[in-house]
Amino acid sequence: MSMWLVLTVQVIWPGLCLAMQHYPTTWGHYDICKSQVYTDEGLTWDYMACQPEATDMTKYLKVTLDPPNITCGDPPETYCALENPYMCNNECDAATEELAHPPELMFDFEGRNPTTFWQSSSWRKYPKPLVVNITLSWNKTIELTDDIVITFESGRPEQMVLEKSLDYGRTWQPYQFYATDCLDAFTMEPKTVQELSQFTLLDIICTEEYSRGYVWKYDKTVRFEIKDRFALFAGPRLHNMASLYGQLDTTKNLRDFFTITDLRIRLLRPATGATMVDESNLSRYFYAISDIKVHGRCKCNLHANSCVFEKEKLSCECEHNTTGPDCGRCKRNYQGRAWSAGSYLPIPKGTANICVPNNISPVNCNCNPFGSESDHCNGTGFCKCKAGATGVKCHECLPGYLWDNGCKSRVCDNELLRCQNGGVCVNNVRCQCPPAFSGLLCEKPRCESEAGGCDPDSGQTPLSHSAFLLLLTSACVLLLTRL
Repeated sequence: MSMWLVLTVQVIWPGLCLAMQHYPTTWGHYDICKSQVYTDEGLTWDYMACQPEATDMTKYLKVTLDPPNITCGDPPETYCALENPYMCNNECDAATEELAHPPELMFDFEGRNPTTFWQSSSWRKYPKPLVVNITLSWNKTIELTDDIVITFESGRPEQMVLEKSLDYGRTWQPYQFYATDCLDAFTMEPKTVQELSQFTLLDIICTEEYSRGYVWKYDKTVRFEIKDRFALFAGPRLHNMASLYGQLDTTKNLRDFFTITDLRIRLLRPATGATMVDESNLSRYFYAISDIKVHGRCKCNLHANSCVFEKEKLSCECEHNTTGPDCGRCKRNYQGRAWSAGSYLPIPKGTANICVPNNISPVNCNCNPFGSESDHCNGTGFCKCKAGATGVKCHECLPGYLWDNGCKSRVCDNELLRCQNGGVCVNNVRCQCPPAFSGLLCEKPRCESEAGGCDPDSGQTPLSHSAFLLLLTSACVLLLTRL
């Protein structure tokens, strides 16, 4: 039986978004691939960039464990509580439904009582490391839109790595390291996502924030923070999504950072709750996960607004004369120009970059009016882009430029305080400096060497020669009148 993802995104007015003081749940609202419009030539199609709605992607994954026999219950085993070594009444038996803890319980409905969870065998082979790899595979390219959240029932691991693959598990790259002591575990200085900037967003960090050993009531989750990274471009409440879209559209490395085909959770050391392992009671130490959340959407290269799950496989319902699982190529007989992904720009409709029939000239009669010198191509068949613009239709920005009805130099940013000495960033294109400073970033004191200079640290503007004489004359006149 086929399961369909109904992928229609409601359009939310910007003013309403600002009034609702919370994060939006998706990247944007590119829900329509095309619409009919009337032109001088009659009724025709107006094509737009489009993408599926974000959803819970754990409904469509396959999970595998390594080693495959690491799940508890075969043979049956009794466990003790981490916080109380004398409480040993927890039993795991794979042959009994009520006592079994198979991997699918990491993705079942939450809120049951008692809580359901997957559980590993205990650390009975100590001091050999208790290492488990949990691999989540979609057999499809996925774009992440929200934090990855893993909820542990056994205490959060003392050492763990989250990894990603972009080639269906053939190669892996780390997403983030987790440890109670990052220097000892991974020879990395500890860091939090709040310490990242636009320029270090792609850095792989080790965090100690989620590795506390004991089972605290509210300390069961481990996160990979997607939204905090989005906020580096879109603002703390993701109110400036146009800025994020512009960066994703023009920076492939950034776009790839949030794109996956597989995730791997590498559990390297369980919670122990102490500096020393109690070797006399190793049944206290194991892994148990009650829930994993992965929110995202099918990657369709902005050529589809729906994605179908059929025969255990996800695939995009391609528009714009494109085809393939990710709409990654033109249909047969629609290769009149090279395939290109859709574009978020210009906001809010984007550019469809449709595939055209073979008998249609690839010449572009439709240049972006904001990014190009003209809305029509020149004599060579290409758009002539303005400074800072690039792309077939001059609808993209070069690095260092920001799309705002055209490409404008991104000189400054108030959130990153690029303007110095109290300067204020105006529209990302110039610093408004206080009276005592000048320069592109307000980095230069207004000192005049011929007037004797000034102390750059004082922030004071020196008097010019003529101003000094005027002030001296006024002081003398005041003195004489008092005499």
